[in-house]
Amino acid sequence: MLRGSLLLALIVSIAAPLVAGDWPQFLGPQRNGLSDETGLLDAWPANGPAEVWRVPGGVGMSGIAVSEGRAFTLVQTEGRQWLLALDAAKGNTLWRTPLAPEYENSMGNGPRATPAVRGDRVVAFTGEGILACADVKSGEIHWKRDTLQEFKGKEADYGMACSPLIAENAVIVTIGAPGACVVAYALDSGKPLWNTGDDRTGYSSPALLEVGGRRQLVVYTGSSALGLDPEQGEILWRFPYVTDYDCNIATPLAHKGQVFISSGENRGCALLKLTPDGTKFNVAAAWGSHGPRSVLRNEWQTSMLIDGHLYGFDNVGSAGAVSHFTCVNADTGKAIWQQPRFGKGNLIAADGKLWITTMKGELVVARATTAGYEELGRKVVIQETRQMPSLAEGKLYLRDGAEVVCLDVRR
Repeated sequence: MLRGSLLLALIVSIAAPLVAGDWPQFLGPQRNGLSDETGLLDAWPANGPAEVWRVPGGVGMSGIAVSEGRAFTLVQTEGRQWLLALDAAKGNTLWRTPLAPEYENSMGNGPRATPAVRGDRVVAFTGEGILACADVKSGEIHWKRDTLQEFKGKEADYGMACSPLIAENAVIVTIGAPGACVVAYALDSGKPLWNTGDDRTGYSSPALLEVGGRRQLVVYTGSSALGLDPEQGEILWRFPYVTDYDCNIATPLAHKGQVFISSGENRGCALLKLTPDGTKFNVAAAWGSHGPRSVLRNEWQTSMLIDGHLYGFDNVGSAGAVSHFTCVNADTGKAIWQQPRFGKGNLIAADGKLWITTMKGELVVARATTAGYEELGRKVVIQETRQMPSLAEGKLYLRDGAEVVCLDVRR
């Protein structure tokens, strides 16, 4: 295992300040899809939320990171994968930087991962596993690594989909290579810091969580959930969780010091309790709900954990042929309510509301309440999409395989 002395205790916390209202990475400021923004619409406008701008984008499943007035995403067009920077207020292109040739896959073409921003750097991960770091103002490439080539790894069947996590001076991605399921590179130089684990990669993105009484890097691989020491990558615990086609995709969540995981393909979900055992942990399910009768099967969507309840998509059957929208008690695993046959989509949460996009291209806004499903309104805004919305300073950013759109969702 490569170890980086530069990490030490720095990676344990995310100390660099974020601008209020930024959405600097996949799943937002805290990597859980939640925003603390308030003053957002409480009633559905007659014509839906006002459109601020709409501009051409490109093919791909990458979401949008917003930082200090810039919106970043990955698009595929003109035979290449590009890191694109837009003016968040006006939508005009500030710069675009080519990262790799176009990426094609039977499950959809183009890049999958959402960029991550820290200070003057933005990091992106392409469909074939090239990790690149660029300057946020100019788009100039600081460094680039072909992760699979370096660690003799194999591309995931449906493409490399991990959205990079920046933790202090470390950029962390899962690649599923032998001895390098998870790898960390220095943000400033691109130098390898550490690599660990032999699991195959899934399609999930890692998170820094306060669980088991300490800060841990929690990774959902193709066959298990892992807890790692963020400084050196040492594996602290492993919970096997095998899903068909390695389709562990949702990001793990922290709930009262425990870890929530969920997968589609009729796999189910579990809340994991961590018990210290020396420097490591024993892990067991506090509760689990598995198989065709599971209460919550997240396919590619991470559920929103709000006031002890999970709100998310329950995808039934292989590849989620039917999808319900549901609310589950995170303490007990008991289903509270379900909106049947809602359809596939993705979501974030802010101001007591769920901001949902469907594969039909609809924006749906519903209240986050245990009383039952309460929809404020819906409107087709874009074409077919899997990406979740991003929220920054009262603006909601959406994209599909052709355009990027900004909506004003303030009251």
